[in-house]
This record gives sequence, structure tokens and C-alpha cells, in this order.
Amino acid sequence: MTIDSTPTARSLPRTADNTLLAGAGDGTRVELRGIVKDYGTTRVLHGVDLDVAPGEFISLLGPSGCGKTTALRVISGLEPATSGSVAFGGSDITRIPTNKRDIGMVFQAYSLFPHLRVRENVAFGLRRRKVDAATARRRSGEALDLVGLGHLADRYPHELSGGQQQRVALARALVTEPRVLLLDEPLSALDAKVRVQLRDEIRRIQLRLGTTTVFVTHDQEEALAVSDRIAVMDAGRIEQVGTPEDLYRHPATPRVAAFVGLSSAVQGIVSAGGVSVWGTVVPVQGDAPDGPVDALVRPEHVHLVGVGQGVGAVVEESTFLGSIRRTLVRTDDGTLVRLQHPADERLEYGERVRIALSPVPLSVRGR
Repeated sequence: MTIDSTPTARSLPRTADNTLLAGAGDGTRVELRGIVKDYGTTRVLHGVDLDVAPGEFISLLGPSGCGKTTALRVISGLEPATSGSVAFGGSDITRIPTNKRDIGMVFQAYSLFPHLRVRENVAFGLRRRKVDAATARRRSGEALDLVGLGHLADRYPHELSGGQQQRVALARALVTEPRVLLLDEPLSALDAKVRVQLRDEIRRIQLRLGTTTVFVTHDQEEALAVSDRIAVMDAGRIEQVGTPEDLYRHPATPRVAAFVGLSSAVQGIVSAGGVSVWGTVVPVQGDAPDGPVDALVRPEHVHLVGVGQGVGAVVEESTFLGSIRRTLVRTDDGTLVRLQHPADERLEYGERVRIALSPVPLSVRGR
């Protein structure tokens, strides 16, 4: 497991046009120490350690069943840790119940009360805290303005789109001005365009408020787009914590390299700290013993070359992605490889091409 140093609290923009924003702090430090979680005889978290800096947006990223949602539920108090501790702002809250932890939560399901108007849904947590009606109305209006739904305050949930309902759920989580915001795959039920819009909106709001945020997702694009740092999880452990750039460019393990971004596994030979792929020797990321390996090659590190260079391949498919194309080829030894190239370089199914590798360090895994 690799954990890098956590950033210090950031100086965040403030605005006086909304008292919810104007009164916001810089967030709360969240610390997990040795978190173990067992369900009967099955261990799903194996000593998880994580530091989240005040005001930081950190994503827990990994495949289904890796333990990311369980870790979030331990932070929230919805699941007790078998062992280990959780601290907010330096205070141990491991045995504090969920309703005393001062958190906001947004789930994949909107969980709005169908018989309450939008404003009443948002104000529900305030009323539970016995905030007077006038203040609750004002603060719920501010929270709805924050998510761009102030004009829909008097509608019922069934009168809203899925994206609007999730914005209401976000406003409800923020209106109590929580110390920590927890997001459990809140975008996965939305269509692609709305998902991107709301993803960017959540990040914009989080930056304005400075609320410490933990975001669970299995979508690497979401995590790369919005996170200050990402904790990649696998089989109940944290494989690596780092900025999106660090994880993509300098993965600490082959599992991180394979999960974060697209990679093709290409046969290579390691010798003296370098790996030979298609006749090109490049440095190896991390340590690897000499011998045959699978080198994990990114699409942007494969390029088309002329006759007599690189290795031969046949085009299997080519996808237009706007400014670029991503093409899948099968090399003469049968390996499937993806490459990325300008959109105006159009390749057809069955076309013969030659490809080569850029001289960049590669992650490898044993064969």
C-alpha cells in the first residue's frame, strides 16, 4: 500500500451573496487508522489507513466489491468498524452514532419524500435539528439556489427529472452545513450527459464551500475529473493514494495501472531495470525481476509508423471520439493493442498498419 503526504488546508474562494457560502469553513480533517471490517468470517476491509485534508475532495475508486462503499459507511457510522479508529478534526468519533457526526450524505437513490415539496425535503434535516421555520425556509432556499433549483422550490419530487432530484438530494445534504460530505455513487443512475453536468456542478459547489468530501465511484473518468486525490482500492485494501496525474502517470502497482485509464497488456522482457517491447527498451515503473512480463501500455503511447519500423498489425476497430480516434489493432503475434491518434487519420477494418512504442516508463506484471 502506498500513501502519499496529505495536502494542507487550502485557501478557498468565498462569496457574500449566500450566507451558506459566506459562513462556510475550510473543512475538517478526516483520518482512518487501521480500519478492519468483518462480516462474519469474511473480511472486507484489511487495515485501511487514510488521511483526508481539510477541504479536500478525495475519491475512493475501485471495482465492485473492493470495499469502497464499506469504507464510506464506516466513516459515516452506518457500519461499525471491527477494529481501528475514525477521527474528525483530531477527535475520535469511532463510537459516535451517525446522527451525531455532523455529516451530509448523498446516495445513488435520491430518497426524497414524495409527499413533501422540494423546499420541505431540503429543510427536513433542519427541522429535525429544531431550527425555527423561518430560518429553515431561508436556509433551504439558499441551498436550492446553490444547486440552481431555487425556482423549483414548490414542486414535488415526481415533477422533477432524475438530475434535478439528485440536485435536491445534494442541497438537502449541504443545508445543515456538515463538517464532512459523503457521496456514495450519486451519479450512476443518471444518463451520461446529465452525469457529467452534475459531476462538474458538485465539484464547483465543493470548491466554493470548502467542505471536506469523500466520493465513492467505480467510474475512473469521474474520479480523475473532480478529485484532489484518489484512493484506489482493491480487495479491501488501498493500493495507492495520489493526485489524478500521479496515479495515471506513475501507478505504484500493476493493478493501479490496469484500473486507472486504458492499458493494453503487451509481452516484454525485463533486463537491468528496462523492459523491451517491440524492439524498444524503456524504463520500468517500480521494481521488477528480470524475465518475461506483461507491459501495460497506454493508448497515447502507441503511434503509427512507416514501413520497416515497429511491428505489423491489422485494424480490428476504430472509434471516432471528436478530437481523436481510438483504434484497436491486432499485432502479428496476436496481441490486441489500443492506440490513440488524430481524428483525421482514418483507419479501416482489416487495414494493415505498423505501430511503435513511445519511449516512456511502463508498469509491468509477471507472466
